Amino acid sequence: MELTMKTAITKTLPFAALAVTAGACGGTEKEKADTNILVILADDMGYSDLGCYGGEIRTPNLDRLARDGVRFSRFYNAGRSCPTRASLLTGLYPHQAGVGRMTFDQHLPGYRGTMTHSGVTIAEVLRESGYHTGMVGKWHVAETPLRPDQREWLAHRVYHEEFAPKENYPTYRGFSDFYGTIYGVVDYFDPFSLVNGETPVRETPDDYYSTNALSDSAVAYIKRYTDSGRPFFLYLSYHSPHWPLHAPEEDIRKYEDVYKAGWEAIRDARYGRMKKTGIFGDRGDCLSNRQSTKEWDANPHREWDARAMAVHAAMVDRMDQGIGRVLEALEEAGELDNTLILFLSDNGCSPEICQDYPPGENDRPDMLRDGTPVIYPKNREALPGPETTCASLGPEWANVANMPFRFWKAKMYEGGICTPMIAHWPAGMGIARGSVTDEPCHVIDIMATGLDITRTPYPKEYRGNAIIPYEGRSLLPILKTGRRERHPVIGFEHFNEKALMSDDGWKIVQPGKRSEWELYDLNADRTEMHNVAAENPERLARMISLYGQWAERTMVTPAPD
Repeated sequence: MELTMKTAITKTLPFAALAVTAGACGGTEKEKADTNILVILADDMGYSDLGCYGGEIRTPNLDRLARDGVRFSRFYNAGRSCPTRASLLTGLYPHQAGVGRMTFDQHLPGYRGTMTHSGVTIAEVLRESGYHTGMVGKWHVAETPLRPDQREWLAHRVYHEEFAPKENYPTYRGFSDFYGTIYGVVDYFDPFSLVNGETPVRETPDDYYSTNALSDSAVAYIKRYTDSGRPFFLYLSYHSPHWPLHAPEEDIRKYEDVYKAGWEAIRDARYGRMKKTGIFGDRGDCLSNRQSTKEWDANPHREWDARAMAVHAAMVDRMDQGIGRVLEALEEAGELDNTLILFLSDNGCSPEICQDYPPGENDRPDMLRDGTPVIYPKNREALPGPETTCASLGPEWANVANMPFRFWKAKMYEGGICTPMIAHWPAGMGIARGSVTDEPCHVIDIMATGLDITRTPYPKEYRGNAIIPYEGRSLLPILKTGRRERHPVIGFEHFNEKALMSDDGWKIVQPGKRSEWELYDLNADRTEMHNVAAENPERLARMISLYGQWAERTMVTPAPD
């Protein structure tokens, strides 16, 4: 299987190689640092899923990065896949980058559904500086218009050349190499919107599995880049463990009995291990209350739910295996110590019950390419895992995965926006290996870090477009000393879910357009269990005013074109 997979993926690489030749920019003669940068992004992974954050899932390779690097306890995303990715790539807040919501155009500056050209991507600026720039995996920051034959298209039964306007593909936004998907949700065994460079991949091998293919492609890129003698920026954006729950059966078997203990037991065990990891220092107890009144022993679907979480674990496990091969490639090239590796998730684990969604719409297929129906098991009539099913975890397991926080993906509470984040860079770190930092950081900081480490200037204009100054601050001081100057505020908005944090550790949340603002002191109440808005009216009013200023400046407040 492994040899077949590697052969299949390697066959796709000449397209990417052509893209390097055609897209190579000037700048190789500039004086610059030669540090490589590898950003690895998981999709919908919970805060406590990794072993090094308290989870029971086997993640030895990511645990190794944490042991030899630094873990962040307060690293923030934008609450959902596409806004987070837009921020990560541009160093701007999602609305400034044009992706305040999903990949559809609302004809407002902050809600265009694709990354606009008022910002540049980290790939664009690093390629100008002479770096190889490659991306592998999920793009999900281009407007993806629906077609009349969407149902057949999702099942590979009709062909269209473009999954989105090609000027919004990665190869037009600074990446010389790209292998991955344009859309967000995929069949892991036969992905829709899979392209190599700009060319649709029309067929995949029988033993294809997305996570394997992405890992193998990343390895191939690294080998080619390191052989060239030039530094590289590689963005490895896994689909895993976003629904549908698809995984190889051999990985599922590792966990087939683990989750029969149930939601409460797994959550408590995770918290016990988390306290030993030092993620929250000596804070004492900070486990939030469970967000469900359902008891495992009274659950009539225990077998199905235990299997669902086992598949989720298998998906994370297989991703970690792939990351192990990536680390091996860096070691073989002698570049592991000289590569800044950042690993994080795009948002908290999802509570969605996708089996209740209408199949055959948007990015949800209702059949395979041979016409076999895909089962959406609303009544738990089919176990998740194989390609013929489309299912997700639901809120009870999402609450476990995001432990110790409340809530989940798309909410602006910590369970939605706080991601596990590991930084590994032996050649450049001054902080002790295995450290934990509680400095609040955000995905907007990745652009600033890349510019800082590579000594690359940020343009005021790019290809005839005026460029918005980036919002982030470099993580380098944290990697050197464990501390840095904080953002005065960090703001959030997604589908009228709003939040803002101040640099002294306080946070306001408005969970919906008609809801009252809530106030939390994260210094004393890390898991947002005590709304103290009534006791602190002046602070609340001041922070609401700051939110309004932030929203106006970052294009959250809708305005006409």
